[in-house]
Parts: sequence; C-alpha cells; structure tokens
Amino acid sequence: MRIGILTGGGDCPGLNAVIRAVTKSALIHYQAEVIGFRDGFRGLVDNDTIPLHYETVSNILNVGGTILGSANRERFFGLKRDGTSSSNEGPDRTRDAAEVFRHHKLDRLVCIGGDGTLRIAHYLAKHADIPVIGVPKTIDNDVAKTDMTFGFDSAVTTVTEAIDKLHTTARSHHRVMVVEVMGRTAGWIALYGGVAGGGDILLLPEVPFSTEAICNKVLDRNRFGKRFSIVVAAEGAFPQPNDPLSGIEFHKSGGIGQHVTHEIEKRTGISSRVTVLGHLQRGGSPTPFDRILGTRYGYSATEAVIHSAPNVVICLNKGEMIPLPIEEVAGAPKLVPVDHPLLLAAQSVGSSIGI
Repeated sequence: MRIGILTGGGDCPGLNAVIRAVTKSALIHYQAEVIGFRDGFRGLVDNDTIPLHYETVSNILNVGGTILGSANRERFFGLKRDGTSSSNEGPDRTRDAAEVFRHHKLDRLVCIGGDGTLRIAHYLAKHADIPVIGVPKTIDNDVAKTDMTFGFDSAVTTVTEAIDKLHTTARSHHRVMVVEVMGRTAGWIALYGGVAGGGDILLLPEVPFSTEAICNKVLDRNRFGKRFSIVVAAEGAFPQPNDPLSGIEFHKSGGIGQHVTHEIEKRTGISSRVTVLGHLQRGGSPTPFDRILGTRYGYSATEAVIHSAPNVVICLNKGEMIPLPIEEVAGAPKLVPVDHPLLLAAQSVGSSIGI
C-alpha cells in the first residue's frame, strides 16, 4: 500500500498532528509507504515530493503549521474558488496530477483541507480517477457534516485570550473595543470566542446587524454603569438593508471592524478602537484538544485508506469518526443556525447580536 498526502488551503494548528497520525499508523500497522506532496496541489502537479518516515514525523505533534507546506491561491485545474470551471483560472493540469499519482503507484491520496481543498479533491476523483480520502481542516469550523474541525479550538483559544487582554484596556479607558475575527461566511469563531471572552455584542455573517442596535447596546451599558463594551465581529458580518453601512465592500476598504468602530464613536461619542486579529488566529501550537482531534482524524483517515471505499471525507459525527461520500461534504458550508443553543445562551446572559 502506498499513500500520498497533502495539505491545502490556509495553515491551521493541528495539521502536523494529522500528518503524524496518518504516517505513523500507516507505517506501524500496515507497513505502508507514505509520500508527502509539498505545498498542496502544486506538489502534486509538479511532482515535488518528500518521503515520510517515522523520524520525519516525530516531534511535530505540538508544532503549528504544516511540515509539508500549503498553498491556497494557485489554480491548477481551471477551477474557480467555488469549484466551478473557468478557462480564466490558469492552465488545466489535471493530466499532470493523474500522471504523477500513477508514477508513484499510489493507492490513495489523503487531502487535508477545507472546503476549497475538498472541492478540488472531489474534482480529481471524478476527472483524474484519483481515489481520495478527505480530512476536513479549517479554523472556521464550517465544513458540512462535521461537528468540529481541528484548528477551531486553537483559534477560539487565541481569540479568547485576545479579548481577555482587551477587556483590561477597555475598562481602564472606558472605551469600546471592536475585535475583528476570521469567518467570512460562517460566524463560529465570533460566536465561540465571543462567548468565551465575554463579548457584549457578537456580529455574525448569519445575522445581518443594525448599526443603531449596536450603538443602543453600547449606550445602554453606559447608563447602567458599564463604561466599556467589547464587540466581536466576524470579518464577513454585514449590515441590514438600508443601514448606514450597507453597500460598503468591507474587504476592499479596510474591514468590517474599522467601519463599525467609526460609526460607534461617531454616534455615541465614546472613544472606540479596533483590533484585527487576522492571521494570528492561524498560528502557534495547537491546543491539547486539537492535538487529540487531529490524531483521531489522521488515524481514521488511514483506516479509511485500508478498509473503506475511496472518495470519502472523514467526519466527526456525534463523537464518532465516520467516512461520508465527498460529494455530500464538499461545497456545502456549515453556517451558524439562528437557533443554535450557544447563540441563545449568549443572548440570555445579555450579549447582543446587533439586531
């Protein structure tokens, strides 16, 4: 048995835990060979590989990032980011990928990545006849059919620690502190990090906000003696129609946090500041939870290589790791339901969601 493995998309704490688990379980239990492709799908089409031995993956469990490297901008298969075909997205190197896969006489290709990576894996399974095993990876926690992705807990921990620190300066200077976190289409980080950090206002992409409601919440807190407020905004949060901030292309003009901060200070007269955490949320060592979760995902991926039909994604479902058909998982982002228990709990303890 010969197994190929690559990591695609943005880096994420816990990637090395998965690589380690796939490699060690394959070597120890099945005497399989494992080959890593450098920098995601680029390594596959360019035949840029590294053999993965026991020593190669030793002492990487607690290391952030990925020893294989990753890439999330290159287009090798004529695909747009949403997985649809386009002749304007670079040369189609599907044939190169198929030839490299067969050159190494691989039995399966383990693709570790988020929705974009899984879409490409699905495409290669259909059009290049490459049997794939997907492992869902994203700090955004937005992969369908998966209760939790590794990297999410680490990102939430980083956000929570940042909010804890911002609380002290907000309280000291009687300011509004707006914390912009990742989450372009799904607000899981803003929700979990905001609740863990005691955020007063949580802005999610799933719930269009009202600038007036945000400012009223800040003023209400002031009237009750709370002379500071913490706003946690997902980068993909957006306003309701006819809101003063509607129509602004946030990602092209400075981010949602900057605009919300400006409006709060202008409307309330309260000093306001913004902190954009950005790629800080992706970095650093994985939490113990993510080391364990990554190990489970990696081991389960190897088991799927040996015992399951190909073209599946390993999903955490009610505590169990189960392989699901890749077409059921790729292309269907998991959003925060408006009746999610944690969202309701946040509102019950006084947090506003900007409406």
